[in-house]
Amino acid sequence: MHAETNTVDPAEVAKFEAMAAEWWDPHGKFKPLHMMNPVRLDYITRQIAAEFGRDLASERPFDGLRLLDIGCGGGLLSEPMARLGATVIGADAAARNIPVARLHAEAQGLDIDYRHTTAEALAVAGEVFDVVLAMEIVEHVADPQEFVTTCRELLKPGGLMIASTINRNTKSFLAAIIGAEWVMRWLPKGTHDWAKFITPDELAGQMRKAGLDPVDRKGFVFNPVSWQWSISDRDLSVNHVAAGLRR
Repeated sequence: MHAETNTVDPAEVAKFEAMAAEWWDPHGKFKPLHMMNPVRLDYITRQIAAEFGRDLASERPFDGLRLLDIGCGGGLLSEPMARLGATVIGADAAARNIPVARLHAEAQGLDIDYRHTTAEALAVAGEVFDVVLAMEIVEHVADPQEFVTTCRELLKPGGLMIASTINRNTKSFLAAIIGAEWVMRWLPKGTHDWAKFITPDELAGQMRKAGLDPVDRKGFVFNPVSWQWSISDRDLSVNHVAAGLRR
């Protein structure tokens, strides 16, 4: 089905290729992801534990689960998932990200299968997973609906997809582009394209159309006073995340 389909956007890949060496610098171009990572991990681990009946207080609660981190970058999520016991495949269309991720994982003593590949190629190869993470990537692909559909095909029946992206409204333009790129200069100008942002209802619709059952959604909210991120049940106005199950 995906032999001639490719949702990779070369221009988007080039942006992240140029920043590859800075993935593990908490004060570099990926500072926003380092700051957001604790709430991302909190949401991801709680969702996986709830859907698969795992005890997060145990030493390796995700033992036996096969997890795909698509758009893995330097491995900011792949590494903690591996530490929790999951068998992790980290995939990225940006070739320069992979050696950075591999070297860092090796230095941490972690066994992570990093691959320069795409979701479509993995689907064609017949790969299947218990969990697919698609964090901060849906707004960077050429065809979001096709991408979400491919992620669904990569899931085993009962498998869980977790996807985060940025809402499309005036507030998100001010926060993610004017604030993060122009004022704070956390990211290079042009990292995000506001027209590619996806609303929570659009993401839920894409999941349903792909054959996923949306089971949860939350907002990631930045507080400029405390300089911290938190998870919100109600505020999905800028950064938001959704979980969907393959029935």
